[in-house]
Amino acid sequence: MQLNTRTWGSGDRTAVLVHGIMSDSRTWRRVGPALADRGYRVVAVDLRGHGASPRGEYSPAHFARDLVDTLPGRADVAIGHSLGGLALSLAVDRLRPRRAVYCDPVWATSAPGGTVDAAAFVAGKHAVREDIVALNPRWEEADVDIELATLADWDAESAHFLGGRPLFGFLPTQPVVPSLVQLADPSFLIGAEDAAHLRRNHFEVRTVAKAGHTIHRDDFDGFMRSLEGWI
Repeated sequence: MQLNTRTWGSGDRTAVLVHGIMSDSRTWRRVGPALADRGYRVVAVDLRGHGASPRGEYSPAHFARDLVDTLPGRADVAIGHSLGGLALSLAVDRLRPRRAVYCDPVWATSAPGGTVDAAAFVAGKHAVREDIVALNPRWEEADVDIELATLADWDAESAHFLGGRPLFGFLPTQPVVPSLVQLADPSFLIGAEDAAHLRRNHFEVRTVAKAGHTIHRDDFDGFMRSLEGWI
């Protein structure tokens, strides 16, 4: 499936961005221009069922295949957040970016109480401004506006991408390309055991202190500092 894309910049390096569930390429409103200022041509997708991209069947394999169908191969850096991190990790062997960054990805979890609950996501489809502000007190007003817009455009059926199955047992055994795993503090998706596993297996793991799950909107400056040496 060909996905809708959004671009920034015209540099001689390429960066690709993959958003998380319930969102779309608009979530990168600050990251895209910041990378463009560093000399990148930035391409961000709307995953299937999100933003202006088509609807269809939903599964991790479908999300990954769409990235391969849409994004340029051999990018200088590929960044995936949450569900986008899962999709990127399943497509990275075909996309072959020079470097990959997984931002609080939806992988297996040893975090206490960590779950991937489709019903909670579906309920979030109907969130109002007050709900979003209460859950994300550090977001700028523009990010709240974007969240409301992306929720309106999101197909809530995509929340069932696991077909009712829990997400257990998926952690990459080793990086396909040099890879950074960037974590919220605390991460409800990647627990201490997971992080230790990743470090043992040659992933670099960095935590953005006090940042919530959507790191780039919760602490943009901390997000960018955490990418130093990778962009």
